[in-house]
Amino acid sequence: MTPYPLQFSVDYPDRELDRMSSFLRIFFFIPIAILLGTVDGATWTVYGNGKQYSVVAAGGILVAGPLLMILFRQKYPRWWFDWNLQLMRFSSRVVAYLLLMDDRYPSTDDEQSVHLDIVYPDAERDLNRWMPLVKWFLAIPHYIILFFLYIGSFFVAIATWLAVVFTGRYPEGLFRYQEGVLRWSSRVVAYMAILVTDTYPPFSLSA
Repeated sequence: MTPYPLQFSVDYPDRELDRMSSFLRIFFFIPIAILLGTVDGATWTVYGNGKQYSVVAAGGILVAGPLLMILFRQKYPRWWFDWNLQLMRFSSRVVAYLLLMDDRYPSTDDEQSVHLDIVYPDAERDLNRWMPLVKWFLAIPHYIILFFLYIGSFFVAIATWLAVVFTGRYPEGLFRYQEGVLRWSSRVVAYMAILVTDTYPPFSLSA
C-alpha cells in the first residue's frame, strides 16, 4: 500500500521521565504556548483601565493563499509549503510536550522526538484544482470522530499525568493513543487546511 503523504510519529520515552517537570507541566507550558501563539495567528484581547487592548500575532497556517494558487494557477509555492510544514512540526512538539510525551522543552527548530513529514505535491499533477473548494465539507466525518477522540485524549492526559508523577513512566498503550490522535488530526489538517494532498485521510490511529 502507498503510504499516506503525511507521516507522523513520536519516539516512545522508554525511560523514567522527569516527575517534577511533569507535575508542573501546565506552568512550564505557558511560555512556549505564548511563543507559539505569536507565529500561529493568535489574537489576545486585554482589558484594563476601562479600555480594550488587542494584540494580533503574525503568521498562522496558510490556507487561503494555497487555495487560490491551486485553483487559478495549479501551483503550490514551495516556501508556503515549507512554512506550513515547519509550523505544524513546531505545534506538534508543543502539544506533545503538554501531553507529557517528551520532557525536553520544545525546540523552535530541532526535530527532537516528534517526526512529521509531508510529501511536497506537484500541484499540476497531484492536486485537482477544484478539490480545495469542497475538502472542508468532505472532511466533516473526521471532525465528528476527532471531537470524541479529543475527549478521550483529555481523560488519557489526566491518567498519564498521574502515572508519570507517581511512577515516572508513560504507559505505552496510552502513549500510542495520544500519538494516534495527533497523527489523525495532522492528516486531516494536511488534507482540508493546508491542501497538500487529495488523498482522503484514513480513519485510523495507526501509521
